[in-house]
Amino acid sequence: MRDPLAEPSDLIRSVSRALRVLESVGRAPRGLTVKQIARRCELTVATTYHLVRTLAYEGYVIRREDGTYIVGLEIADRYRELVSAFRGPPAVGEALRRAALDTGYTHYLGRFVGGRIAVTASAEGARSPFVDDMAPGFDEGGHATALGKALLATLTPDQRARYLRDYGMRQFTPATLVTPEALEADLSAGERRGMQIEMGQFRQGLACAAVLVVADRDIERRLVLACSLPAAEMLTSARVVRAKLTGAARNVAEALSAGESATA
Repeated sequence: MRDPLAEPSDLIRSVSRALRVLESVGRAPRGLTVKQIARRCELTVATTYHLVRTLAYEGYVIRREDGTYIVGLEIADRYRELVSAFRGPPAVGEALRRAALDTGYTHYLGRFVGGRIAVTASAEGARSPFVDDMAPGFDEGGHATALGKALLATLTPDQRARYLRDYGMRQFTPATLVTPEALEADLSAGERRGMQIEMGQFRQGLACAAVLVVADRDIERRLVLACSLPAAEMLTSARVVRAKLTGAARNVAEALSAGESATA
């Protein structure tokens, strides 16, 4: 959501409008006509027509035979580039895949991106329930996922309180923690445990665990590793999960360090 108070004085209106058009088309899988796009974006039809033609020329939207527009393949290219930039060196992705193969659990990397907690990489495990939301770029539910909790735990109490005020504490399930006080107690328990966890707080029947991979004074460089598994397995295997996750975190840290050294 855009903050009107944060709008830059040198905002280029045509670029802003084009992005609004692209967002509207992206939210409509069946496609939109120019008039529908204009109505949703609160633009004139003439302005919308020029913007849509430009986006179509660049490959960001596609015009179908019925006159509606859908997102173009250039969007997929930009997403692949985003995923690659988020993941880091190829060895990091390989370490993530090895962890998923070794345990059967889906593994995720997460960090602060633009001040928001985001999933930055993932590797699917055969034993984990599929969670379509937890794809690279997902930036919601920091208070409800172990990945988010591990990052929130690196903040000061004041920074955490500000984050929760800015992004809220949406209730994903009946078990979701929705007060700062409850979250603070949960994070403290995670610190003592040596691993942040959640059970059924983001998705019913699903559990997640997370540990810190990289600690840094710059919050945007902090990195955590998480895995998801059936909640019933967390109840019986928490110590094993922590040992495996800690070992995988070391492997990711080594891969990241080696990759950064190679490009220095």
